[in-house]
Amino acid sequence: MNGTEIASAALAGPSEVSLLSMFWSAHFVVKVVMIGLLVASVWCWAIIINKTILFSKTDRDMDRFEEAFWSGNSLEELYQGLSARPTIAMASLFVAAMREWKRSFANASSAFMGLQARIEKVLDVSIAREVEKLESQLLVLASVASAGPFVGLFGTVWGIMTSFRSIAASKNTSLAVVAPGIAEALFATAIGLFAAIPALIFYNILQGKVARSQARMESFADEFSSILSRQIDQHVASERDRAA
Repeated sequence: MNGTEIASAALAGPSEVSLLSMFWSAHFVVKVVMIGLLVASVWCWAIIINKTILFSKTDRDMDRFEEAFWSGNSLEELYQGLSARPTIAMASLFVAAMREWKRSFANASSAFMGLQARIEKVLDVSIAREVEKLESQLLVLASVASAGPFVGLFGTVWGIMTSFRSIAASKNTSLAVVAPGIAEALFATAIGLFAAIPALIFYNILQGKVARSQARMESFADEFSSILSRQIDQHVASERDRAA
């Protein structure tokens, strides 16, 4: 609010101040801060909705894959069905490990003693890749949650400075005159908290879902690695019997 607006407010008397009127009356810098925080809030909610749908789908896909994996069907049949498009996170681990397994058996000179270590490395890399996909864009939520209140506070400080300069120019310190300008400034902090609080809550929730999905993938990787390890031992033993 400038000095003329404050003088007009003093003559007009007290009036209701709406959120929209506070926005339009705010300083240009404060308006930019408010618009930026509102855009950040919309962006955060888009990420939250998208990630919630993604994690729900990932959990269902993992359940279906584990059911198929432990159903007793041949690993070769399961691999043939998934190798074309392993879209499921856990299926990607399975396909990557099976490809390494089949490459080693296709190459007669492969060192089977090192196959177990290679499979475990492939599984670790696949898990890291899938976790990175699940965590994508969560950094935006963390950034808004941590920086949002401070950006809003910057807008508030700037607005209060502008209000006090206008008050000094008009030489009117009536509460009815001062209050609207302070309210406009505090509105920026309110919008900052409006953007930051949901971002912080859902960032923690979604990070927990990432941790649970990662734990499931690591558990499956350990079990599948054990299965392949037993088959490697059986293959090495049969080769020794043949050589003897």
